Amino acid sequence: MAVKLRLRRMGAKKRPFYRIVAADSRSPRDGRFIEIIGTYNPLTSPAEIKIDEEKAIKWLKEGAKPSDTVRDLLSKSGILTKIHEQKGEK
Repeated sequence: MAVKLRLRRMGAKKRPFYRIVAADSRSPRDGRFIEIIGTYNPLTSPAEIKIDEEKAIKWLKEGAKPSDTVRDLLSKSGILTKIHEQKGEK
């Protein structure tokens, strides 16, 4: 099963709110998912990003591929740099 880290749209019309989830790549955008990793609210200024680092690192180590937007959010929160540092230590 190919796992992707991607955004799941929530909220009302014209008021988007996203959950960052680990989901099977074959499932639809707002369909079934495996685990919630965090949230992203683009309407606040600045945009609010909350990500559970332990869950995100666990899924990335297991081979989950983040979408382009989720990769940007992970790098802004500093999680990708932690993973690269951990790989360098080994």
